[in-house]
Amino acid sequence: MRDRRGSSISTPAALLFQGGIGVVGLLAIWLLDIPVLSGGLGLTEAMLFGVVGALATYVSLLLLTRNSWLFPDDLSSQMQALYNFAVSFRWPVLVTLSILAGVGEELLFRGGIQGWLLQYTGPWTAVLAASVLFGLVHYVSFTYFLVATGLGLVLGTAYQLSGSLELVMVWHAVYDMMALYCLLRYPHWFGVKT
Repeated sequence: MRDRRGSSISTPAALLFQGGIGVVGLLAIWLLDIPVLSGGLGLTEAMLFGVVGALATYVSLLLLTRNSWLFPDDLSSQMQALYNFAVSFRWPVLVTLSILAGVGEELLFRGGIQGWLLQYTGPWTAVLAASVLFGLVHYVSFTYFLVATGLGLVLGTAYQLSGSLELVMVWHAVYDMMALYCLLRYPHWFGVKT
């Protein structure tokens, strides 16, 4: 049995917060009449490519963060805090949080922000700006900002090239699930003390 210490955030509060991000994204898309890229792929294709993309992205970022010359900060303290948060929830809640993050954050950052910027700038400026904002929202250290911005660039590029918001929603949700699974199952990979 895992120790249930860590998070001072209740399950309803965590779910409400993560779900609220999606509501903000939907409201922005609706109120600002932002065109959303959707339907570039069928649902089965979006799910398949999303899972494959998430696996490739997670493994790549995991390997890249091992290079101290590329990422100057030690991520172990951020991983310890994330571990302490995640260990306090059961798996159904963590899966739900991952799905809400995938859907909600992609509605906001790719559908809303990147979509809005795309109306006024070129596609790669929109991808870059939305990715930096995604990194800033996830900022806990410079290295974590770089990792989140890198993930944002991958997701933003996938959205731009595929024309499928569903693809990046699946990609993001599966990425989060894999990240939480590895962190909780193999905490020593991340320098986490259990």
